[in-house]
Amino acid sequence: MSSRVLALLVLVVLPGAIFTAVSTYHLFPEWVVLDTSYQDDQTLAQRSTASMGDFNVAQVAENRHRLDCFAEGVGVLLGGVITSIDIHSICILP
Repeated sequence: MSSRVLALLVLVVLPGAIFTAVSTYHLFPEWVVLDTSYQDDQTLAQRSTASMGDFNVAQVAENRHRLDCFAEGVGVLLGGVITSIDIHSICILP
C-alpha cells in the first residue's frame, strides 16, 4: 500500500467515517425524543383546557428537538460525503 493511499485512509477517510458514526449515534436518541415531544404537542393542542403559554412551551421544545435532529442529520450526510469523496480519490490514484 503506497504512502499516499495510507495517508488518505488515516487522515481523511477514517475521520469521515468516525464523524458519520458519532452523528448517527446521537441522531437516533434525539429522534425518539422528537417523536415524544411531537406527540405531547399534539395532545396539548387537542385539549381544550390548555393555555397559550403551555402550547408555546410545547412548541418551543418540539422545535428544539427538531433542530437537533436536523443538525445531527447534516453531520451524518457531511461525514458520508467526506468519506465517499476520499474513497473515490483513492480509487483514481495512478
